[in-house]
Amino acid sequence: MKFSVGYPGRANPAFIDAVIAARERIHEVYFAFGDIPNGRSPQNSADSGEMPWESRQRQLDDLRRLCDAGLPLNLLLNGNCYGENALSRAFFLNLGDTIDWLCARFRVTSVTTTSPVIGKFIHQNFDALDVRASVNMGIGSPAAMDYVAEFFDSFYLKRELNRDFAAIRRAKAWCDANGKGLYMLANSGCLNDCSVHTFHDNLVAHEAAIAKMDNAYAFTGICRDYLKNPAKRVSLIRDSNYVRPEDMHLYDGLFAAAKLATRVNPNPERLLAAYLAGRYVGAVTDLLEPDNGSALLPGIVDNSRFPADFGERVASCGKRCGECGYCGGVLERAFVELE
Repeated sequence: MKFSVGYPGRANPAFIDAVIAARERIHEVYFAFGDIPNGRSPQNSADSGEMPWESRQRQLDDLRRLCDAGLPLNLLLNGNCYGENALSRAFFLNLGDTIDWLCARFRVTSVTTTSPVIGKFIHQNFDALDVRASVNMGIGSPAAMDYVAEFFDSFYLKRELNRDFAAIRRAKAWCDANGKGLYMLANSGCLNDCSVHTFHDNLVAHEAAIAKMDNAYAFTGICRDYLKNPAKRVSLIRDSNYVRPEDMHLYDGLFAAAKLATRVNPNPERLLAAYLAGRYVGAVTDLLEPDNGSALLPGIVDNSRFPADFGERVASCGKRCGECGYCGGVLERAFVELE
């Protein structure tokens, strides 16, 4: 399995070095650019500790290093909402100029987007680029892929299906028959079927504007508060979709590559090293984004204490959770109180 890794939001030369050193296993590096909504905080956000021009120059220098090492790039245009610009002529003129500029300087080979209109625009104007449907679209069936097949060349499969080999194989068969690519997000920390996922993604898309308001509430999701309740902690095992480094081999041949969320992880070098090695000793939440580990303190769920058959078992079990206590047993085995 090869991995798609995300360009970090903060300066991290050690991670760039690690990616280049592992380039034989890296499918691509995905990156956000400028202030185009992209599913995370703006690349040049004030909390990066850099002035905007410093952050921009650092990114350009890093992208050049990655391209010189032979690594392809994937441009993120995967904000969940573009507001009044969703169909704006000015937006698409600016977007075209930005893509032109990037493609002239770097090895940009693909774009990931949530917008079918952006997909259509790129197909009409940049036919050499692979246009990929974002995991945030929640595409989970051949029918869902077929609906938008004219806009996309490849798809991220709905994260909730990571532990459903039958559904993955159906999606892969459709993609193979229709000349499409299939990708997965391996290390999401989001709980399955989160009721506020769309709301949260929309907040992130408008984060820069929201930060300027006199806000009455702070919202960072519900998963941490939910998992603080010891009775709900089984959801970190049962109602999650992450694939551990030890289980990635089970997906060989099913996906073109596995995406690793590394853009905001505090130690992306450790995360990448774990997936490259196929092994990690420590809290499983260290590898996830979002990292909900703080909700479990003073305990952790130790990744090295999962049973050897975990990945195959949960991806083939039929999800009869009301009749089965397997995941509860895994939690009991893997949960460790820190001293």
